[in-house]
Amino acid sequence: MIKKIPLLAVFFLLGLSTAAPLTAESGQPAYGDAIVTASIGDANTLVPILASDSSSAEICGLVFNGLVRYDKDLNLEGELAESWEVKESGLVIIFHLRKNVRWHDGRPFTARDVEFTYKKLIDPNVKTPYSGDFERVKSLEVLDAHTVKVTYKEPFSPGLSSWGMWIMPKHILEKEDLGNTKFSRAPIGTGPYKFKEWKTGEKIVLVSNHDYYEGRPYIDRYIYRIIPDQASIFLELQTQGVDQVGLTPLQYARQTGTSFFREYYRKYKYPAFGYTYLAFNLKDPKFADKRVRLALDYAIDKDEIIKGVLLGLGRVSTGPFPPESWAYDKDVKPLAYDPQKAKELLREAGWEDTDGDGWLDKDGRAFKFTLMTNQGNDTRKACAEIIQRRLKEIGIGAEIRILEWATFLTEFIDKRKYEAIVLGWNLSRDPDNYDIWHSSKQKEGEFNFVGYDNKEVDRLLEEGRREFEQQKRKEIYHKIHRLIFDDHPYIFLYVPDALPIVHSRFKGIEPAPAGIGYNFIKWYVPKEEQRYTRW
Repeated sequence: MIKKIPLLAVFFLLGLSTAAPLTAESGQPAYGDAIVTASIGDANTLVPILASDSSSAEICGLVFNGLVRYDKDLNLEGELAESWEVKESGLVIIFHLRKNVRWHDGRPFTARDVEFTYKKLIDPNVKTPYSGDFERVKSLEVLDAHTVKVTYKEPFSPGLSSWGMWIMPKHILEKEDLGNTKFSRAPIGTGPYKFKEWKTGEKIVLVSNHDYYEGRPYIDRYIYRIIPDQASIFLELQTQGVDQVGLTPLQYARQTGTSFFREYYRKYKYPAFGYTYLAFNLKDPKFADKRVRLALDYAIDKDEIIKGVLLGLGRVSTGPFPPESWAYDKDVKPLAYDPQKAKELLREAGWEDTDGDGWLDKDGRAFKFTLMTNQGNDTRKACAEIIQRRLKEIGIGAEIRILEWATFLTEFIDKRKYEAIVLGWNLSRDPDNYDIWHSSKQKEGEFNFVGYDNKEVDRLLEEGRREFEQQKRKEIYHKIHRLIFDDHPYIFLYVPDALPIVHSRFKGIEPAPAGIGYNFIKWYVPKEEQRYTRW
């Protein structure tokens, strides 16, 4: 999935409950071993402020740090900043940086690195999707080597959390073109793991940072394998070739209940803080009319998707916030499946089967389009097939095209060369989603790639950023929820459950509101259970 902001990598999905009670753990904490995880898609870039896809973000989340992060209870705590002061009603934040942090090449981390990262985030020549939060900064001053003063142009409620942005090394990147640098494939960070190697389409290998400011991680190596489809990943699970992956609903519900999996793995289940959607290129004339988008929503049976594809491991989505968010408006109800209503709306919009061939026509052209999604994701492919079948029943043709992940993002999403897509968002706990929905965020590489433009939503997004009182913010985001649902730039399909599985030799996993990965550097494998000994 594409990510919203880099405060939490996909490996560290947010959640709360486990599939079964944890048993008592044996063995003492010990250094060593490796964890092998797998993804259907390779990373795109390891330049942190350009990393917008899940694979890139997962690696960056281990190599880099932000000034702040979420703790296990989803409260902000210091990371590269050991403390901070909020002054002048939120207009000023003074960060006091840690003095014992070094880059992986041994150079000290300083306030100049924060300043450099900020300048790159607001540089119009840098194609970062994260600039929106930092354009609200009036000035950033380096008070000394370990103190940074940030002054905002106006009150900015997501200001503190926005500094979860990963910080980059000035001494390495100062003279580099971030869009074309060797750093994108060999990064130097301050995080708990150091980059070791990247074999395109095969694997990315990280090794533990023995000098990490929080202490050396117990697990020596992090191996990120690229395996092109979920069936092959599952085969690797069965041979213990991978240690941690996200299961599909079918794998979770029906294929991992055997004695083998109960002995060698532990499963977890919790609501993902995000959603899956069908999105339209709003610049395409076929989808410019809201009645058409509304008709397609009526034509798709979302309960069928949740029951048939997710096996009940998810819920209907109605808008840009998941149900766990305080910004979610529970009074917004999903549209009921109603193909007859869909046909009426399409007829109002000028689409009718005028030649009797079974396809709707307008101005001499049949209503047919290409529906794209990414390779290797069986759940999205199955969703696309259900959408295809339901639309055919009302006279609309959808040709499914499955694309390799990196190509899908860079050649089709970023360049707006698509008609409709099935994709998903993983979101920050702060409901500010300016970068996804504001009309100014439509440039290549930014997140409003559907071309959504609603001036009232723009105004409310800006107002929500200026308001600190949560109840007032809640009212603002409820309005945003209703407006976006009414406009139908997306058809919000479902909120999935996160379904990670981890090999049982890994100890120290403590489920919390932040999921299972917030304390990853404390995971360990007792010496007697370690499998990988080579450094």
